[in-house]
Amino acid sequence: MKLLGISGTITGSKTKVVVQKVLEEVQKHHPDIEVEILDLKKFDVQFCDGRDPSTYTGDTKKVIDMVKEADFYVIGTPIFQGSITGALKNLFDLVPPQDFRHKVMGFVATGGTYQHYLVIENQLKPIAGYLRAYVAPGYVYAHNDHFSAKNEIINEDVLRRITSLSEEVVTMQKGLHSKQIEYTTK
Repeated sequence: MKLLGISGTITGSKTKVVVQKVLEEVQKHHPDIEVEILDLKKFDVQFCDGRDPSTYTGDTKKVIDMVKEADFYVIGTPIFQGSITGALKNLFDLVPPQDFRHKVMGFVATGGTYQHYLVIENQLKPIAGYLRAYVAPGYVYAHNDHFSAKNEIINEDVLRRITSLSEEVVTMQKGLHSKQIEYTTK
């Protein structure tokens, strides 16, 4: 099984820190799961223009393929102006919805106000619903105050939620995967 962590921003570093920490927790407790991080900052992704996704080339094709090949996800975004980033929205627009179907998604977000956690409930979860993905019940929201000056997570509650989210996505994915195997062998 392959877990893809997505840092859905082309600016800043806190979101990637949180996503990476979730992946590290998964690796520590479930070494059988392959993890990979997709840091949108490192790719030159074209804007979605409505064409068939298979016609994109270069970094855009690479990113679409990474998402398609993953079995489940931890998706992170900073919250800007009360919303997810344009880079993450563009990724959702580029990848065919069926590539997310019946896959588990866990969400993390970072932001500068304590109310921005609501973006997970009001924007990310509905997007996952549209994509027919399964959503982990917990999520991680980290405020700027939860980081040290060196961008290390210093808040114990955030660290507990990271551990909890890592277990939720793995438990859900393994449960769904075993059911999918069961249905295909009958």
